[in-house]
Amino acid sequence: MIIELDPLMTWVIVIGALVVLVAAFLIGRRYGVRRTLNTMRRYAHPANLSDEVIDDAARYRAALIVNPTKTDVRNLAATAEAICRFEGWNPPLVLETTPEDSGEGVTVRALDEGVDVVIAAGGDGTIRAVASALAGTSTPMGIVPLGTGNLLARNIDLVLDKTEWALRIALWGRNREIDVGMAKTAPDGDTHIFTVMTGLGFDAAVMADTSDDLKARLGWLAYVEAGSRKLTGKPSHVKVTFDDEYRISARVRSVLGGNCGKLQGGIQLLPQAVIDDGMLDVLIVSPKNLGQWVGVLASIAGRRASRGLHTNIRKCRKVVIEAGDDVDIQLDGDPLGQSSYLEMEVDPSALTVRVPTVEQRKQIRAEAWPV
Repeated sequence: MIIELDPLMTWVIVIGALVVLVAAFLIGRRYGVRRTLNTMRRYAHPANLSDEVIDDAARYRAALIVNPTKTDVRNLAATAEAICRFEGWNPPLVLETTPEDSGEGVTVRALDEGVDVVIAAGGDGTIRAVASALAGTSTPMGIVPLGTGNLLARNIDLVLDKTEWALRIALWGRNREIDVGMAKTAPDGDTHIFTVMTGLGFDAAVMADTSDDLKARLGWLAYVEAGSRKLTGKPSHVKVTFDDEYRISARVRSVLGGNCGKLQGGIQLLPQAVIDDGMLDVLIVSPKNLGQWVGVLASIAGRRASRGLHTNIRKCRKVVIEAGDDVDIQLDGDPLGQSSYLEMEVDPSALTVRVPTVEQRKQIRAEAWPV
């Protein structure tokens, strides 16, 4: 039997469908598409139904990329599995980094598995490697910070000392698109991704000379110890070209470019840097002696490095540094060897990261996260 609808009823149905679609879009924009879809699934599957009734294929799945030198993988995997079960997700795909694969290769494997989020559990090196594989994709990255610096986690205001909270943010946090930096140490060399900052000179020499044992015992203070031994080094003559059009020549101790500027201890090295503005902030540090280093420290402490004593900051999309001699280079705090060339360029909004929602921030401040 064919039922004919009068024109008015047809228009009512069409308008009703459009209202539902618009509402779903707006809710998705506000709370995240995946969270909205999950809510719809919960309405579709009443709460009194057992988990077995719900098709496993309809659930989300996370990949957990773990640096085994930073934590007990078995314990972290068990915690992640318990939280995923509590949140209605499938058990996570747990993959470990190795000396040969610091995270990029296993992240590609996770993407091939079709996971909904990739969670990087480790230090800045692990997070950078995972980000290298995720940049340019739509798959978000969650972070469980386990390193000494945890620089990206600090700059996007993640919780640093609560693994369970970090995992929940990775599952249900808000998606935020951030810029990534692209660095080359030769004009025709490989491109390296960085998420926080890359530098040439003094800062890189400090990273290269910081003892791992001391970092394990003192944390970020180990960098202070290494830095105190490098203050009396000699300047390097460099040519710095901004956006292929403006060039300066100077004797410097360090040139550093970054997406964001917060360091350990609340220090704002690049106080005006914004992680999603499509720009790099380039800091040039040029003290000639120990006395002038005092001026540098005063400028940084007072957040006046943009035009401080022996410091200067310029915003750009691309910068090329050419030095007279080979000098140390660091990438998000990891030594990258020596070169007389460093090119940095920003890739706007290339990486999606999970950050706390407004409600999660309230729970974190109140220490009222569910356990």
